[in-house]
Amino acid sequence: MTKQLPGATIGMVGSGQLGRMFAVAAMTMGYRVVVLANDENDPAAQVANDSVVCDLTDREGVRRFAEQCDVITLEFENIPEETIRWCEEFAPTHPSSIVLRTAQDRLIEKSTLSDAGLPVAPFARVDSSEAVNEFAREHGWPVIVKTARSGYDGKGQHRLENEEQAASVDWKSADSWVAEKFIAFEREASVIVARSSCGEVRCFETIENRHRNHILDVSIVPANLSDEQRRRAEQIAIATAEHLSLVGLICVELFVLEDGLLVNEIAPRPHNSGHLTIEACHTSQFEQHVRAVCGIPLGETSRQVPAAAMANLLGDLWSNGEPAWDECLAEPGVELHLYGKSEAKVGRKMGHVTATAPSPEDAVAAVERGRERLR
Repeated sequence: MTKQLPGATIGMVGSGQLGRMFAVAAMTMGYRVVVLANDENDPAAQVANDSVVCDLTDREGVRRFAEQCDVITLEFENIPEETIRWCEEFAPTHPSSIVLRTAQDRLIEKSTLSDAGLPVAPFARVDSSEAVNEFAREHGWPVIVKTARSGYDGKGQHRLENEEQAASVDWKSADSWVAEKFIAFEREASVIVARSSCGEVRCFETIENRHRNHILDVSIVPANLSDEQRRRAEQIAIATAEHLSLVGLICVELFVLEDGLLVNEIAPRPHNSGHLTIEACHTSQFEQHVRAVCGIPLGETSRQVPAAAMANLLGDLWSNGEPAWDECLAEPGVELHLYGKSEAKVGRKMGHVTATAPSPEDAVAAVERGRERLR
């Protein structure tokens, strides 16, 4: 693969906060960034060198974007596969449309991982309450059912306790559904892996994640896991990246059990849980993403602080007016990241705060104090 050195132009499909932080990292390294955006005021479009504003299904708009680029990448999975194929006609595009297709459909995703010998919870395609009841007879209640496509942050997901609840699902609201055995996990974790166009692979350390209302709330390093659990988590994540022949970044989300680990989901892009790498690690996940898709040597992923934590800032914080930014920033060690979104909505990710500290407990306490002071 041809290396793309500083001075080259990187295209970013998607213009949200992940694209924004990617663009900042890339431009700091001397690259130009062009964003394919929905709106000229989107978070990434605000900071990039240039943007092309069009619908992702507008082939002419995608052409105007892609022909400017030396290499192209993306910030989220819910992109039409044909959009990435169009990009591939003009420049190397990472991850590929094949990887995107796998990540877009939970049934394909879980089948691919299972066929590779990676640990996943029992699952099956379902399309009716009768099919869920049959699955439950084998695996027990409750059953988690999810839309096979387009779900995130708990959207399109149901926890069904019995046959009556299964009958209440609007099965016609999605083209396909997947049922999963309910997993009583101890905690959730994620591992972010970079694999470059030259085949080099580097793994960030395992991150511990805490969710609230199906949305990531707090992420922590070092994770409260045994050395063996960390080793196994990173082994699974690297195997996933290798099996998919991924180029770029992938996050593997895991359930931590008393007797092992299970893959919950994969995301072939930077991940919310990895935002703490900006302050915590020698190389952030966003710089590593740049390095991976450009085929230049991957950066050092080890932690440069004893511990770090990140807390999401959701639109709920704006319910009583503008948050008290000065109060938050008065909290020692807290760093503020805002995404430039114009409208605060309940549950919408508007920014995050990060803190480094001598221990994970201290780091979590600091970000939670900083966030609370915003109120």
